[in-house]
Amino acid sequence: MFTGIVQTTGRIVAVEPLGFGRRLTIEAPSLGLDDVRVGDSIAISGACMTVTAKQAGSFSIDVSAESLSKTAGLDAMGEVNLEKAMRVGDRLDGHIVSGHVDGTGIVSTMEPAGESWSLVVDAPVELARYLAYKGSVAVNGVSLTVNRVEDVAPGTARACCRIWINLIPHTIEVTTLRNLRPGDRVNLEVDMIARYLERMLPAALRR
Repeated sequence: MFTGIVQTTGRIVAVEPLGFGRRLTIEAPSLGLDDVRVGDSIAISGACMTVTAKQAGSFSIDVSAESLSKTAGLDAMGEVNLEKAMRVGDRLDGHIVSGHVDGTGIVSTMEPAGESWSLVVDAPVELARYLAYKGSVAVNGVSLTVNRVEDVAPGTARACCRIWINLIPHTIEVTTLRNLRPGDRVNLEVDMIARYLERMLPAALRR
């Protein structure tokens, strides 16, 4: 489990083929790897991955073909957001994040808005029912608040759920979201409570 509060950024410095998957080596000297062991979970831009090897200032993970098909940014070298799994007793400063990416969205807008930035993402239409005004969403592993939701062209090939998010200067400074440009794909995880409510409500209504 994670909180969506990025601890630091790292960099994928090596990508090795593994049959259908990939082995990534990630440099993360500021993550604090002294307490990280092989088998531990670390969120890589929102995707929960298992540490398979650890070196001085870096670690390795194996990404399956399934994970590669459902995520963005885990198939090439570049900067990534990093968060170690939370421990019992840790403060939950963001929201409950599982690290299981629900889908990828497309950045529609990334532009200055006063001292902040306005991020607009087109999410897959199948995630629309989980996205709500003032609800939580994780974008590339960052816990964020949805400020506006709009269903675009429902029932057509262009259908999506467009969400507006405000990024404060601190978020821009300490995460990879500062690098986003229109057209970029991002990893999305919807609020876990919303998923469970959807599953439970139909059964409750049948009683």
